[in-house]
Amino acid sequence: MATLYTQQTKNIRKTWFLMAVFLSVVIAIGYAVSWYMNDPVILYFAVALALGMNVISYWYSDKIVLRMTNAREIKYSDHPELYNIVENLSIATGLPMPKVYIVNDTAPNAFATGRNPENAVVAATTGLLQILDRTELEGVMAHEMAHIGNRDMLVMTVAVVLAGFIAILADIFMRSLWFGAGNSRDRSPIFLLLAIVGIILAPIAAKLIQLAISRRREYLADATGALTTRYPEGLASALEKISNHHQPMRRASHATAHLFISDPFGKTGRRSFMDRINGMFQTHPPAADRIARLRQLDRGGM
Repeated sequence: MATLYTQQTKNIRKTWFLMAVFLSVVIAIGYAVSWYMNDPVILYFAVALALGMNVISYWYSDKIVLRMTNAREIKYSDHPELYNIVENLSIATGLPMPKVYIVNDTAPNAFATGRNPENAVVAATTGLLQILDRTELEGVMAHEMAHIGNRDMLVMTVAVVLAGFIAILADIFMRSLWFGAGNSRDRSPIFLLLAIVGIILAPIAAKLIQLAISRRREYLADATGALTTRYPEGLASALEKISNHHQPMRRASHATAHLFISDPFGKTGRRSFMDRINGMFQTHPPAADRIARLRQLDRGGM
């Protein structure tokens, strides 16, 4: 029988497996580029560029996200219930009290951001506050606090770094093939064909792995949040209400979509054949799957 603890362990194991695959792809692409071009300087430059861009994004991620979503910070007097819920969860989890923000948007959603627990932010839309009762709102905020406690922001930043790294290396390798760069070693047509196929597929595979990591973090945050509140049904009921509102957020962005508890583009949770295919490219697992897992955990006991 599945429990919250076994669910957490399972998701953590799968996440690190995906990260290991990511690192293997980076090493393979890096070796291929340096070997073909016989010039490690270009490889070092590509690595430095990818890391530099993402370090900047990491340090200023919270400010960038808050500006993109037009969120405003609130105090206790602005929304006592929301502020109290976050404060109580902070005490229960032993995490520093994050800053609390509200986004003026009728689409129900929430997100957490920040590079570490000491600089964390949780935010909820006005639409979310309107449709959820206290136990449901507590479930959603526990989910967001779980992202902070599980250091999901760091994991997702690493995934972005690796995906960007692979994309840059693939682009360099493709240009070297078209413009004849590299050393004078003879290359067979088979090698060149395999290289071109690999260059085309590597960034796609990297993006799919990045999205898969994001989906795994959502499952883990669901389990951790339910463990915190000891009431999985609260989050399950909240996800049900959120998934029934297919309205996209006014400031939805692919760059920040993985931060939200639900897809900000208002995708549905239906599971037709095309939905399953499209699901491979989505940052969030289907709401129906998340709800089913939470209720299975609830039936299994705490």
